[in-house]
Amino acid sequence: MDTSYVGWESQPKTISVEKGQLKFFAKATGASSRAYWDEDVANAQGHPALRAPPTFLFTLDLLAPAKEKSVLQQMGIDIGRILHGEQRFRYGKPIYAGDEISLISRVTDIYEKKGGKLQFIVTETTATN
Repeated sequence: MDTSYVGWESQPKTISVEKGQLKFFAKATGASSRAYWDEDVANAQGHPALRAPPTFLFTLDLLAPAKEKSVLQQMGIDIGRILHGEQRFRYGKPIYAGDEISLISRVTDIYEKKGGKLQFIVTETTATN
């Protein structure tokens, strides 16, 4: 596996957080708090707008228009053979409907297991509001 992509960094991409996307995502994922899809509840709880559920950031990264091929495309990896293994989120503050989020992804590690039968690409994405 080509480890020369470790350190690769994407160009920034920006996307607006839309109410409709938040409502759809919250209901599709079974979000327990109505503050994720009901504006009146969100406002009553002191939020300025609908809140984004914690894992919504992954969706924003997929939806944001890219200015270049993804690292997987550049490496010639068949997206149909990928298994998303893990994700973690660390927030400085909540994301709300109407926010503009800029995302930059970096490849932090590439490694193999089981004699190359399992190949791993570790990326880290930073989102800035």
